[in-house]
Amino acid sequence: MVQKNPITPQGAQKLREELHRRKTVERPRITQAIGVARDHGDLSENAEYHAAKEAQGLNESMIKDLEDKLARSEIIDPSKLSGDRVAFGATVKLLNVDTDEEVQYRIVGADESDIDRGEISVTSPVARALLGKSAGDEVKIRTPGGEREYEVLEVEYK
Repeated sequence: MVQKNPITPQGAQKLREELHRRKTVERPRITQAIGVARDHGDLSENAEYHAAKEAQGLNESMIKDLEDKLARSEIIDPSKLSGDRVAFGATVKLLNVDTDEEVQYRIVGADESDIDRGEISVTSPVARALLGKSAGDEVKIRTPGGEREYEVLEVEYK
């Protein structure tokens, strides 16, 4: 059985939009570039043709990858979830015990993480350490900067 990977509706929509763009915009553009390059004659020494063929291979690979990701995705809407424990889709407010700094993360699918927006992959070390925790729990998280201790302040689904 194929393991399904959780993804938010917004994450799935971004993947669908990228797939659509690659099929309807990039694929025809590359096909046209191949035709133009082919018209220039000898293909064995035609750098423009070889570059276009390479771009075609890359685009087709990306299309296959996006189709595979979508096929293996299980769309989960966090706004329809509830509970007091951290799971996929949770927005978690944490307090760094050492610095008294508050941080907030939203746990999302692997293909939609964006640390600048506070969205971390459910498969990341930070998210894995938080899974199952609830407000009041303390957790030690290994980060590239060393081990940090946090207190879970709030868990919500929105």
